Amino acid sequence: MALKVGDKVPVFESKDTKGAHFDSQEIIGKKPAVIYFYPKDNTSICTAQACSFRDQYQDFKDLGAEVIGVSNDSVASHQEFAKEHALPFILLSDENKKIKTLFGIPPALFGLLPGRVTYVVDKNGIIVLIFNSMLGGKHISEALIALKKIVS
Repeated sequence: MALKVGDKVPVFESKDTKGAHFDSQEIIGKKPAVIYFYPKDNTSICTAQACSFRDQYQDFKDLGAEVIGVSNDSVASHQEFAKEHALPFILLSDENKKIKTLFGIPPALFGLLPGRVTYVVDKNGIIVLIFNSMLGGKHISEALIALKKIVS
């Protein structure tokens, strides 16, 4: 069942870009966060989306929020992707699709690709926005608008 606005983000764990253990409880419930699910490293829309989050990362940090990208790609793929595009935020590997399943991410494009969904979470770990669109660039502006509403 898919998470909805008002739900608490479930606890999840993964490996980050450095191959280190990531526990969501270290961030979720302590400060605002943007968790964005995307289909695949190094594809045109996903790269543009990641670079847009990179270019506006300081705006997210200024609002006290952390950005977390999640895809089914391996840690090695994330390492190359993050290095090539100088991504300053956390990328998580969800090769077993456990995080995607916890969130209830719907497939896109006739079930062939994982969906592209962004969650904005307040400092208590409650979802305040779910934005589901294959248009990668729109996710950044929608997330910033939602964060500005909850931190002001």
